[in-house]
Amino acid sequence: MSYNLRPGDTLALRVNDAVAASGLSRSTLYKLIAEGKLVTVKVAGRRLILMEDLQALLKAGAQQ
Repeated sequence: MSYNLRPGDTLALRVNDAVAASGLSRSTLYKLIAEGKLVTVKVAGRRLILMEDLQALLKAGAQQ
């Protein structure tokens, strides 16, 4: 996997930031996490959602 990062590109979001970026509610995101439909990583005590995982979830939802 290769990333073509530019200054200011975001790799991961905290849950509150993912809410703002996606338009989904916190409870919906936590439900998707609990169902295993959205993967998170924990780094330094923070739960993060990789931007690519959030984008993949939204793309999959748009195709349904």
